[in-house]
Amino acid sequence: MKICATMKKFPGGMMVIPLLLGCLVNTFIPSILGIGGFTTGLFKSGTATLVGLFILCSGASINFKQAGLPIYKGTVLTVLKYVIGVALGWGLNKIFGSYAILGLTPLAVITAVTNSNGAIYTALAKEFGDSTDVGAIAILSLNDGPFLTMIALGTTGLADIPLIALIAAIVPLIIGMLLGNLDEDFKKLLTDGLSMLLPFNGFVLGANMSLFTIFKAGVGGLVLGMLTVVFTGVFTYFLYSFIRKKPDPMGMAIGTTGGNAVAVPASVAMADPTLNPIVEVATAQVAASVVVSAILAPILTGYFYKKAQKKLEQNSESKENNKS
Repeated sequence: MKICATMKKFPGGMMVIPLLLGCLVNTFIPSILGIGGFTTGLFKSGTATLVGLFILCSGASINFKQAGLPIYKGTVLTVLKYVIGVALGWGLNKIFGSYAILGLTPLAVITAVTNSNGAIYTALAKEFGDSTDVGAIAILSLNDGPFLTMIALGTTGLADIPLIALIAAIVPLIIGMLLGNLDEDFKKLLTDGLSMLLPFNGFVLGANMSLFTIFKAGVGGLVLGMLTVVFTGVFTYFLYSFIRKKPDPMGMAIGTTGGNAVAVPASVAMADPTLNPIVEVATAQVAASVVVSAILAPILTGYFYKKAQKKLEQNSESKENNKS
């Protein structure tokens, strides 16, 4: 059976299909994932470990000696997503207060919009980009977790985040970068592991979601997912293409909410208990955004890629006609 080959035919399929499968299993037969032992550890409770390992492997993919373009791309994408997310959350908080329009909390907005899914981005970069786009994950991984989200919540006055929480979020990335640059064998071992981790990472993230979460989140959760896709996907695609001076689908590839962002509201509330009353609704909204953006972002990235390729072909044909 060509299971792997079939999955690769879909944009981001190595990540998205296992994520949806995990979500379906957790929605309708959750007890099967709770039998304990290695089964639960690998397919249900291993989120933090798998995400941490993925970030570590991502760090190993960047070469200090050839880091210019990957760092440039990663920095631009990270800054665009971060600024847009903070602006949206801060604006909603200023205008509507803690509970914004459609029940969308600023906590949920900043968490969802500033936090991208590095695994989906990497899968899309491998399919629609080049090695420098894949290498950009080393910088983009900074928002693939609570690190930048916590800074955003702190700077907007929505939470008081301790420094140790920020340090813990970036340690795996630094270790991966050091190992990958000190030892070529380690670099190959870890970078090869990225592809292997994708489907397992996807499943375990999905196994901590439920389709019922979307209904629990209400319209706000769906709106948050659309905001993430539109503002840090479609809008970012045009901004990034303008900066790059050519159509670049990687701008669309960051229009997701990382699965580990679901845990951020509760983590923030541990540091700032005044947020406890809105943690449940914020968590549900972020979870809904994860599902919505994980489905839409790969599809739209594939669309913009095909559009960009068509434009390149037209430009090439135009130059050949002018020569003749």
